[in-house]
Amino acid sequence: MNIHEYQAKALLRSYGAPVSDGRVILKADEAKTAASEMDGPLWVVKAQIHAGGRGKGSFKEPEAGEKGGVRLAKSVEEAAEEAKKMLGQTLVTHQTGPSGKQVNRVYIEDGSDIERELYLALLVDRGSSRVSFVCSTEGGMDIEEVAENTPDKILSFSVDPATGYQAYHGRRIAFSLGLTGGQVKQCVKLMGILYKAFIEKDMEMLEINPLIVMENGDLKLLDAKLSFDGNAVYRHRDIAELRDETEEDPKELQASKFDLNYIALDGEIGCMVNGAGLAMATMDIIKLYGAEPANFLDVGGGATKEKVTEAFKIITSDPQVKGILVNIFGGIMRCDVIAEGVVAAVKEVGLQVPLVVRLEGTNVEEGKSIINNSGLNVIAADNLSDGAEKIVKAVKG
Repeated sequence: MNIHEYQAKALLRSYGAPVSDGRVILKADEAKTAASEMDGPLWVVKAQIHAGGRGKGSFKEPEAGEKGGVRLAKSVEEAAEEAKKMLGQTLVTHQTGPSGKQVNRVYIEDGSDIERELYLALLVDRGSSRVSFVCSTEGGMDIEEVAENTPDKILSFSVDPATGYQAYHGRRIAFSLGLTGGQVKQCVKLMGILYKAFIEKDMEMLEINPLIVMENGDLKLLDAKLSFDGNAVYRHRDIAELRDETEEDPKELQASKFDLNYIALDGEIGCMVNGAGLAMATMDIIKLYGAEPANFLDVGGGATKEKVTEAFKIITSDPQVKGILVNIFGGIMRCDVIAEGVVAAVKEVGLQVPLVVRLEGTNVEEGKSIINNSGLNVIAADNLSDGAEKIVKAVKG
């Protein structure tokens, strides 16, 4: 689960992290009042969407102006005007894709005197099953290029959960970032604050880009991006309340209501599979035969007829889908339950694209019988390779 920058900064401020004073606005007529509540003489106006690259992004609409989603203003009036230009417009960045995202919130905050821009992140290292710090002296909008072209400028190390964060971790980061004097002490304290927040709130990622050294030598979090473990959000009502459903793919949002593991992709073949590993293999073999998957969808091992029906409806609601492959290996999951769900869904929403079904495992004969006697125009497959080949051929003609 992701949250907006202004929400992330409010959360980190509550832990004692240094962030700028700011106001979020939802309506254009709120902009001038919000900007006037800050001292200036420089204001920063930021589009709030769940995507990176806002500074280098561009708006689809000419009335939003040619500047990106992060703009500087030298007066209250200018800040209000820039905020009004952004609200309701569509911002396109390298992370949103060409469709972009509509800006429903704008954050106005005090400007900062920047001497240096640094990069800092905490994330869950799946390889070591530990929390890792990642830092670099090359902070700012080009951090992706730094990672690709000069990875030696990035320091990464994990924290032993038996000891947790210690002062020497903070000093290691400080020295790596070229901090000196009192900045080292600030860094040690700040890293402890961020680590504490990361652990207590069950985060998956905490990214500060940039972490700045101001002209007076102090450290400040100029931007903040937080991502939380969706499986742990139930333990944090305050975090759950920060969820902005307008930033989520409607299909993914609908899937979450039925406890379906669904991720929308850019391909043309919809997939319904049980088990994450089998789902990955199914997507791989679709690509092997020359097509692209339209989604990752794992209905799980204990899916009901209703869940399968809803999963099928979600797949068919995607206008990009030109064909569907159902690939079920019944262990805990029963093939007859899948078959009943598919038949019920097709009868409810109709079938406008080719459908290939491959069933194997528990109650497979019952499942095949349900499909064969349904009167549906379904292409049967004997195995995964056969299923992938048939659906790609049906879609490609």
